[in-house]
Amino acid sequence: VDVPHGFSLQNGAVPGEQGKQDKSVKRGNWGNQIEFVLTSVGYAVGLGNVWRFPYLCYRNGGGAFMFPYFIMLVFCGIPLFFMELSFGQFASQGCLGVWRVSPMFKGVGYGMMVVSTYIGIYYNVVICIAFYYFFVSMTHVLPWTYCSNPWNTPVCAGVLDGNLSSRATFNLTNILNTTQKRTSPSEEYWRNYVLKLSDDIGNLGEVRLPLLGCLGVSWVIVFLCLIKGVKSSGKVVYFTATFPYVVLTILFVRGITLEGALTGITYYLTPQWDKILNAKVWGDAASQIFYSLGCAWGGLITMASYNKFHNNCYRDSIIISITNCATSVYAGFVIFSILGFMANHLGVDVSKVADHGPGLAFVAYPEALTLLPISPLWSVLFFFMLILLGLGTQFCLLETLVTAIVDEVGNEWIIRRKTFVTLGVAVVGFLLGVPLTTQAGIYWLLLMDNYAASFSLVVISCIMCVAIMYIYGHRNYFKDIEMMLGFPPPLFFQICWRFISPAIIFFILVFTVIQYQPVSYNDYVYPTWAISIGFLMALSSVICIPIYAIYKVCCSEGDTLLERLKNATTASKDWGPALAEHRSGRYAPAFSPSTESHLEVQPLQPEKGRSEVAAASPVQGSNGSAHSQDSRL
Repeated sequence: VDVPHGFSLQNGAVPGEQGKQDKSVKRGNWGNQIEFVLTSVGYAVGLGNVWRFPYLCYRNGGGAFMFPYFIMLVFCGIPLFFMELSFGQFASQGCLGVWRVSPMFKGVGYGMMVVSTYIGIYYNVVICIAFYYFFVSMTHVLPWTYCSNPWNTPVCAGVLDGNLSSRATFNLTNILNTTQKRTSPSEEYWRNYVLKLSDDIGNLGEVRLPLLGCLGVSWVIVFLCLIKGVKSSGKVVYFTATFPYVVLTILFVRGITLEGALTGITYYLTPQWDKILNAKVWGDAASQIFYSLGCAWGGLITMASYNKFHNNCYRDSIIISITNCATSVYAGFVIFSILGFMANHLGVDVSKVADHGPGLAFVAYPEALTLLPISPLWSVLFFFMLILLGLGTQFCLLETLVTAIVDEVGNEWIIRRKTFVTLGVAVVGFLLGVPLTTQAGIYWLLLMDNYAASFSLVVISCIMCVAIMYIYGHRNYFKDIEMMLGFPPPLFFQICWRFISPAIIFFILVFTVIQYQPVSYNDYVYPTWAISIGFLMALSSVICIPIYAIYKVCCSEGDTLLERLKNATTASKDWGPALAEHRSGRYAPAFSPSTESHLEVQPLQPEKGRSEVAAASPVQGSNGSAHSQDSRL
């Protein structure tokens, strides 16, 4: 239950102390709860909901895909979401600081940072392509409407060209005979003009200056929105998290009124039950839940760390998870109603008009929009929506890295210069994104998308579950949540966290390995060296975990290996609620000066030390029964 009044009274008991405390806490809080929920919705609802989910759904058996998708959501997605939110909120620390709970596993935090770095680099490139399309849509006629442009090839078959009847029929017959895919003006615009696609991933060619400019624009916008951390981004999300729903609804209403829309929606929802036995479908469902909810990216822990201690993150996690998945399904209707309309217009099957990955957003959909009256308006709306969806996620990715760096260094100097840290990370992100704007950029983008954020997320999540539930101890964690929320986690979540979620995650990992197929882009098959780089990217985040664990065990005190292991996994003295007034029960400050000075490293003021025990003692009885941790601490 929310306790905003009690909280603010405790926090601001002494006038003027709140200001000092905020500065020394270095963190502050969200302006209000709506900011947190909107930011998390913006983070979870991203480009994947539009250009990944409908495509996965259409590839994996339509409505039949919803079955594994919702099973994964209930048994894996929501429990992990709640776990990460409660983890970050309890300790008020970013994805590195929270591992005081079991210092040996801090490598999981580093792994999360690596994953967020990879995703942050290529995600902004997708946003920059959306920006490019957004700008070029501001014309009377969309540039990918006709086949009469310098970049078009003889096999181009535009749906709106003057001599459509003879030429398109001829082309379509030709294509059916030669079993080649029909080349549309939008596909040629995408390949030959926007990307100037090279023939190989190693052949980078030139940097596409328009895309580079748009990449600069998107990084500047992300930086400006995060210039004051969550204080500024919390205000921006009022617009970026809500407006996409307005656009989706406009496009949905426009889509379902078109002829053939029903065909597309039927295709989207008709179940092909035989595909349910395919492990890849389950793997896709699980990875889509991870990818979409942002589990194991570190962003959820970071966002929740700015919450007030007694905020009801249980309620938030259910609201945000369900909103995210409902958005995915809703976006599928928007996409497939238009695809059905286009398939009907061309007289082909719906499966013929969709492209892979980003191609759905940058080829199939833009082409369908050319068939509508005032097409530039719909195009501007659609790409504006993509930009906002992308930015909501990008804010959190950047904030995750910045918070982790600032929390880790933790001194006053870096806290005052947090803006410069944000600027530094943004500049590095921009520079690392430059290769993705070259002619082979899309190959690299898809490589990162397929490898950097698939296997590794599953491994990180699994290890996080095990570390919290079995190493720190489920009883300790449930008591922590009870201390924070006023009630222990519901039995369903306790069972999921301890058994079901880790088991599902483990099986998904096994299935993914068994069903593994190398990535490809349309007809292009990636060379072995590129696939190897993909695997190295996937490994680079996971390898942090054993490397840091070995380092921590070596540095720990103890004569035998077992003692060292025990010391490396025992929660450190400064694990627990960040503010003195919340450190009750087994977290109540001890009377020895050494422990008290250790706590001082946390966000407490020197002058608070004297009142700490007084503030904590009235509530000590409520959690005094937490016995096992007392001795370990």
